[in-house]
Amino acid sequence: MIYWIITSVVILTITFFIVINMRVFGAVPKGKRLKRIQQSRLYKKKQFQNISHTPSITEGYSMAKVTYDFILGKKDPLLKPLKDIPSIHTDLKSIDKSTDVFIWLGHSSYYLQTNGISFLIDPVLSVYGSPFKYFNKAFKGSDIFKPEDIPELDYLVITHDHFDHLDYPTVRSIRERVGNVILPLGVGAHFERWGYHESQLIEEEWGTEVELKNNIKLVFTPARHFSGRRIKQNDTLWSSYVLIAPSKKIFLGGDSGYDAHFKMIGDKYGPFDYAILENGQYGEAWRYIHMLPEDVIQAAVDIQARKIIPVHAAKFALALHPWNEPLQKVTALGKAQNLDILTPMIGEVVDLDRSDQQFRIWWED
Repeated sequence: MIYWIITSVVILTITFFIVINMRVFGAVPKGKRLKRIQQSRLYKKKQFQNISHTPSITEGYSMAKVTYDFILGKKDPLLKPLKDIPSIHTDLKSIDKSTDVFIWLGHSSYYLQTNGISFLIDPVLSVYGSPFKYFNKAFKGSDIFKPEDIPELDYLVITHDHFDHLDYPTVRSIRERVGNVILPLGVGAHFERWGYHESQLIEEEWGTEVELKNNIKLVFTPARHFSGRRIKQNDTLWSSYVLIAPSKKIFLGGDSGYDAHFKMIGDKYGPFDYAILENGQYGEAWRYIHMLPEDVIQAAVDIQARKIIPVHAAKFALALHPWNEPLQKVTALGKAQNLDILTPMIGEVVDLDRSDQQFRIWWED
C-alpha cells in the first residue's frame, strides 16, 4: 500500500513539473530582469503590491464557497448566450493607416490606430481563454478574429500575464509582424522564452513615461489587480496605460478593481477623449480586483473620460453573471449620468474622430 502511495506521489509530482514547464506557462523572471524587479519600489515581501490592501476575496466570502459556486452551484440560464454573438469581420489589414480607429476583437482584445501608429492590446485570438483546450471556450460568434487577421503592428501592448489577456498561441503566431512590445515589469520573461528579442521589449513599471513613434507618449499607470501565470502570484506587474497622441488622449484600463488610482490618473493626465475600461467577469466576492458596473461608471468619472468603451465581456464565461448583464448595466448606469458609452459589436469600426457614431443594442437581439 505504501509503495503505491509513494509511486502515485512521484508520478503526480513529475507530471506537475512537466505541465508547469510547458511553453504556454512562460518563464520565471531571472537575471537582470529579476534584479530590476527586486529594486522596484512596488516590489515588497517578494511580490508586487497594489497601492491599497487588496485581498483576493471580499470580506464575508470564502474561497471554498466561491469555488463551490463555480463548480457545483446552480448556474444562470444566460451564463452563456443562447445563439451566436453578433459580430462583423473587418479586414484589419486594409484599414487606412491615416485613420484613427478602435476595433474590439472580443473580451479584452482590441486593435487601436492613431496618428498613423497601430496598437494591438491583450490579444487572445484562440478559441479557448486558458492554457488548455476545452476550458473557457469562446462563445460562438465571438471568435471570428484569428491571429492571421492581424496586420503589421507598431506596438503590441500587454496589461498583465493572465491567460485571458496574454495568449501564447496568438503572440507566437504574430511574432514576425510585431515591432515592439509594451508590457509591465517581469512579463518580458514570457516573451523572451517565446522567441521575442530583448530589444523589442519596452518593459517598465508604474510612473514610467516612454516616447513612441510619431510623437506619441505612453505612461505606465496603476491598476488594482494581480498577476500569475505559474504557481507564484504577483511575480510580474500589472498595469493600465495612458496613451497621449498629438490628436487625442486614450486611457487603456486593463483589469482592475476600483480604487483611488483612477482619480489620481484623471487629475494628472485627464481629461481623456476615450477610456477603454474592463466591464465584465465580476462578482461581489472579488470586487477588489474586478470592477462592478457601478464601479466602472465611477472610474470613468474619476479619470474624466469623455467617451467610454467597455470591454472584458461577451466572449468567455469567467464569472457567474449572465453573459449580457455587464453591457445592460453599464449602459443603463451611464445613461443615468449622461455619460457617452460606446458599445460596438465585435469587429465594428469605431471612428475615433467622429462624435456622432451610434451603435445598436446588439446584446438584446
